[in-house]
Amino acid sequence: MTGVPIHYDCEAFMIVITAPTGNIGRSLLATLLESAAEDLRVIVRDPARLPAAARDRVDVITGSHGDADVLDRAFEGADAVFWLVPPDASLTPHAGYSGFTGPAAKAFAAHGVGHVVGVSALGRGTPVADRAGLVTATLAMDDLIADTGVAYRALANPSFFENFLEDADSIRDEGVFVDVVDADRKAPLVAVADIAAVAAGLLLDRSWTGFDSVPVLGPQDLSPNDLARIMTEQLGRPVRYARQPFEELRATLVGYGLNEEFAQAVVDMKRAKDDGLDAGVVRTPDTASPTSFEQWCAETLAPAVRG
Repeated sequence: MTGVPIHYDCEAFMIVITAPTGNIGRSLLATLLESAAEDLRVIVRDPARLPAAARDRVDVITGSHGDADVLDRAFEGADAVFWLVPPDASLTPHAGYSGFTGPAAKAFAAHGVGHVVGVSALGRGTPVADRAGLVTATLAMDDLIADTGVAYRALANPSFFENFLEDADSIRDEGVFVDVVDADRKAPLVAVADIAAVAAGLLLDRSWTGFDSVPVLGPQDLSPNDLARIMTEQLGRPVRYARQPFEELRATLVGYGLNEEFAQAVVDMKRAKDDGLDAGVVRTPDTASPTSFEQWCAETLAPAVRG
């Protein structure tokens, strides 16, 4: 997938980027700066975390994009918004997604924002979508945004390659990564850079209307056993998959101090994925994205494992 074809207008418009220092937002910001086709505004808690090359080229609004006053300043004169909710494990899923997005939904309408591209999840329309924990909360957030009448595209993503960076230490020290799904359960996975590329295409070519999901599926479905084999090949060391019981995962998350309802929502999401949550969309040239797991391992995981 290369994203929506990009057409530039002579007149520049304003795009607002939330979470510009996160994995997806950082890549999106770099792509949009390279295009130089639009005026850019970012909402960021700590401007010092912005890339130095970006600070003089974007309009910076300091604060949280969950704050109505911040949004009023940020959305003034905005044509399009990239919306990403930062996970907050201290909150319930509803409060963390729809609750956080509530002020933005009002501000989209109040400021006449025309187009919104949001980070969402696969699963809409599947039998397990209503018991998928964090994904269920994310889909409800999409509905909240769509109900404002703004043109909205929800990037329907599977799990990210970047999640494996959390296992870099155990891969290096013990040759193992951990999850709760069946070892042979094949599912799509995606690199965050590919998500950002699709978001950039949609933000730069705003010919679309209404509400729709845009799946970003990566190039192929892979099982944990497939992932272990590829890691072994790319890292040059044996790597195996260890399946963790669901209740053990929940106990671990609660032990880390996560809100108990949020921890259960993570478990419910994982259980739904093991039941086929991410299998509801057929991969086509329009829904596939280019970065392979082999490429990502070589370029990103291997340096992290080697320290």
